[in-house]
Amino acid sequence: MKQATLRFLCGTDEVAPNTARRAEVEGLPALAVYNLDGEFFVTDDRCTHGEASLCEGEIDGGDIECPFHQGTFDIRTGKPTGAPCRIALKTYPVVIRDGSVHVRIDE
Repeated sequence: MKQATLRFLCGTDEVAPNTARRAEVEGLPALAVYNLDGEFFVTDDRCTHGEASLCEGEIDGGDIECPFHQGTFDIRTGKPTGAPCRIALKTYPVVIRDGSVHVRIDE
């Protein structure tokens, strides 16, 4: 049976509402931490269409726009919502504890 562990990403106060912040965690790809009006989400930071950092893109409602080709993804689900993106982003379960953002990783 897999055991779940929490990995610290950042403080909740480090991600302003409706912005994203890049987080580096050993053993994982670069992650994007999103604050959508006080609700936090985490996806891989790298666009599935190219080598762009999604944290450098624009948030529009619940979508993140890739800064290279303007494709979009649903931040909550990782699903592509605009061409040329076709492959979903990996999303991670978020746990907020003591003012910090963590992801749950099954190991």
